[in-house]
Amino acid sequence: MQAKILIKRKFLKGKKREVIALLKELRSRALQQPGYISGETLSAANQPQTLMVIGTWQDMASWHNWKENDTRKTLEQMLTTYQEGSTEYQEFTLGGFIEE
Repeated sequence: MQAKILIKRKFLKGKKREVIALLKELRSRALQQPGYISGETLSAANQPQTLMVIGTWQDMASWHNWKENDTRKTLEQMLTTYQEGSTEYQEFTLGGFIEE
């Protein structure tokens, strides 16, 4: 089942160039991963230093493989240098439904 991953980060002001370079590198590496479909980066209208990356993967296992990838972890660690607070992750499946 297709997976949508929401990744929210808030960055320090004045670090746009560094942050964009790292996000582009992450996206470039993700493109090479099995199961990666697409990604987009949004900025909050009232707080442009708050970014939301929405990644689409063929399935949750593909995402988890990438999330645990050593190269990704290194790039993620580099991003934390420019962040305020921690990265927030939310994982969703397309068409998922909760039975009561």
